[in-house]
Amino acid sequence: MLKRLLLISCLFIVCISTSFLPVHVSQAPDKSEVLLGYKVKTVVIDAGHGGKDPGTLGKHTKEKNITLRVALELGRIIKRNLPGVKVVYTRTTDKFVELYRRTELANRIKADLFISIHCNAAARKARNRSRAKGAEVYVMGNHVSEDNLAIAKRENSSILLEKNYQRNYGGFDPNSPQSYILLAMSQQVHMKHSLNFARKIDWEIKNKVRRKTRGVKQAGFYVLARTAMPSVLVELGFLSNPGEERFLNDALGQIYMASAIFRAFRAYKKELEVK
Repeated sequence: MLKRLLLISCLFIVCISTSFLPVHVSQAPDKSEVLLGYKVKTVVIDAGHGGKDPGTLGKHTKEKNITLRVALELGRIIKRNLPGVKVVYTRTTDKFVELYRRTELANRIKADLFISIHCNAAARKARNRSRAKGAEVYVMGNHVSEDNLAIAKRENSSILLEKNYQRNYGGFDPNSPQSYILLAMSQQVHMKHSLNFARKIDWEIKNKVRRKTRGVKQAGFYVLARTAMPSVLVELGFLSNPGEERFLNDALGQIYMASAIFRAFRAYKKELEVK
């Protein structure tokens, strides 16, 4: 028991040391980090939730429907403007897809980038619940606030809807703090590029779409930890906020958000590729 506690304590110290990365600083890769002739050829777009898992609920909407529409629109824009990029979706219909299958797909096809799309909501008992607003972009890391942990727990809770989830996730428990300490050890090798892309998404939403953003953050999302490539999770806005729910449920609003992610992707791709 003592050895186990010491191990957890050591892991916690390591995770804390990596969780305060300067996410506000530009993460543009230098030439020594980019392989000559490297191309971003395949992107996986992950529409969060689906099927029996509705995700978070607004007054008139379900997260699973908005994420699917934005994911499909993002894919259409990429195909139209960057025909050399292969777009792969984790789902294209209202279908329940296990979290581990989403990451397995991205790893199997050796994707160059993984984009997971979600919607947020304030806690039901939160004060001023209807006023919480703003998009957030997450990269994998140890949560540095209870809010970040709560969001990660909510998104990871899809695991509990799966059959044999204990076996599929090697003992990972979405409600266990110890599980998040271990999970946060993953993805450090891709952190710089993930942060670079995340910052670009945040900038596009804030400056081009003119929507409030809450910045680039870190938390323990399973789909980010288990992908073997740079990856981000985008929370488009708060469905608990009536104004944001209307915007995200509107076709034009969905196009605006998909277009913002596309412009960030195009800039990220151009920056990485050496001609």
